[in-house]
Amino acid sequence: MAHVGALAVVAGYLVALFIATWWSQKLSERGAGGAAGYLLAGRGMPTPVVAALLAGLAVGGASTIGVAEQAYTRGLGAGWYNAAWAAGAAVLGLYAAPRYRRWEITTLPELFERHYGVGGRVLGVFGQLVIQLVVTSLQYVAGGAILTALLPGVFTLQSGMAVTAVVFVAITLVGGFWAAGITNIVNVIVIYVGILLGVGLTVGRVGGLGALAHALPAGHPGYSLGGVGGGIVLAWFIVMVTMTHSTQSVIQVGFAAKDARTAGRGYLWGALLIAPVGFLSAVLGLAAAALYPDIVPAQALPRVVLDLNPLAAGLVLAGLWAADVSTASAMLLGSATLVSQDIVRRFLAPGLAADREKALCRWIVAGLSALTFGLALTVRGILSLLTGTLALSSAYTLIVLMTMLRPGWCRRGSATWTLAATMATLAVWMIGPKAWHGGLPHPVYATWAASIFAFAVVALVDRRPVDAGLASASR
Repeated sequence: MAHVGALAVVAGYLVALFIATWWSQKLSERGAGGAAGYLLAGRGMPTPVVAALLAGLAVGGASTIGVAEQAYTRGLGAGWYNAAWAAGAAVLGLYAAPRYRRWEITTLPELFERHYGVGGRVLGVFGQLVIQLVVTSLQYVAGGAILTALLPGVFTLQSGMAVTAVVFVAITLVGGFWAAGITNIVNVIVIYVGILLGVGLTVGRVGGLGALAHALPAGHPGYSLGGVGGGIVLAWFIVMVTMTHSTQSVIQVGFAAKDARTAGRGYLWGALLIAPVGFLSAVLGLAAAALYPDIVPAQALPRVVLDLNPLAAGLVLAGLWAADVSTASAMLLGSATLVSQDIVRRFLAPGLAADREKALCRWIVAGLSALTFGLALTVRGILSLLTGTLALSSAYTLIVLMTMLRPGWCRRGSATWTLAATMATLAVWMIGPKAWHGGLPHPVYATWAASIFAFAVVALVDRRPVDAGLASASR
């Protein structure tokens, strides 16, 4: 019965979520029509919605389930993952986000074609889709783990993943980017209520923070902030500052803001919402290590929550599930934007009518949902896979920063060859033997080295400058 009570709370959260989705659909209908209304909320989002959408995007399965999984064996330092995310959002808000918004672009590959030609756009779309589809697939895994812990006699991991997919795909199909923004206000509230309640009750159950430290298995890093390893923490900061500047779903939040000032301020507010969640989730991972030293680490956070009373367990699990839904919705829309704008509209149907384009976007969302669900069935190790894939964003960030700051160093071949070299480097890292890693603790070090090297070589060899008018417009 305890499980049923917790499930009733989650069901109540879902009702609130779909009410918010219905309202957001009305907002979408009153604003710009076609793909701009569906994918960019008519470029009319205010600061609070921008902040909530960004925070919901950042706080997903990796930021909660994945951090607790890491903390289960490596201590409180796992919370640095969210701190790195917040740092990336803050840097983006202070500098790049207002510029992105002023450019009035829809996708990052669109910017690449303006400066670097069709090749840069095509490779840019491919890499962006790889990043976003992997991140989306991880949300199914985390959502399935939550539902399996909630009702183990009803859900398997696979069926829990399927139910998670149905929920966030329905929200995305109905309301578009407005739905992602408005529902994320609900999601952020539920996330914080759930996690704060879970930490308070769980730490109280073991007798306080001091007693928790003494209850951990021998040799556990506990509250040490360095248990994850300095090289990994530095890699997280490099990855996140890199990723926030160059991943479609993240920068698309700024594209949808009312103006440049709103975009910058929204990212700064979002950073404040993102930072604490990782360390709170890490505390729950420590509690799981003390209370259940023999479970699978990925089950750390859901397992410790289920020993709370039914109402509290339902609220915490609703918060965790909200984290998955919020991230997946924005990621799906970002991927659909890439496919519809950079593939269909650019190459296949440039004259597509607005109403038909909006309908096509919904079909794309459905198709990408099926693809990512299939990918999710093969996923193992949430946090390591995520940060490994995000290392690919180093090439995008380098190209964007050079376009903004040093257009005179850019050449027509810069985007194509820098992206190709970085993709090849990451592929070698992923499939090659560990001996090829050269002692580096994370692939982001290798991808940044490859990006800088390729960009420098092209700058020396290629004599074709980027269009002077476009370069000056980027300043």
